[in-house]
Amino acid sequence: MIRVLFVCLGNICRSPMAEAVFRHKVKEAGLEGRIAVDSAGTGNWHIGKGPHRGTCDILRRNNIDYSGIVARQVQAKDIEDFDYIIAMDSDNLSHLKRMAGKFQAGKLFRMLDFMPDRPMSDVPDPYYTGNFDEVFRLIHQSSDHLLSYIIEREHVCDHHEGA
Repeated sequence: MIRVLFVCLGNICRSPMAEAVFRHKVKEAGLEGRIAVDSAGTGNWHIGKGPHRGTCDILRRNNIDYSGIVARQVQAKDIEDFDYIIAMDSDNLSHLKRMAGKFQAGKLFRMLDFMPDRPMSDVPDPYYTGNFDEVFRLIHQSSDHLLSYIIEREHVCDHHEGA
């Protein structure tokens, strides 16, 4: 099982959106038996809470299931347990690199590393900007390329469409 973890600050806006979108794409590709998806936050303010209303609204509008997603804080064990750890921004990535040390750093990425011709390096935090549409667009497009990257890198042979 290939394990993917999305990480943002509070785990209520960007990373749960990425978790839901990526799960949706994995399921569409028929790879839910091969790729597991989760999310976490670097902070502990929202532990146990569901996604932000703005995240829920845009996922619902796009017919993407987000049931069962509950905020949690990233733990050192996550660095060992996950194969791909995808930070939403440079601050999240720095936090994860401090946790990971040099031996685990190769599994850490920023979400927009997977977006060709990306307009920026970081997925902006809609908790502060309110722009959930922009964040969804960035995550949706990056997720396609991330899934293709994982399929190619891990030699996932199952039937795959849409990436």
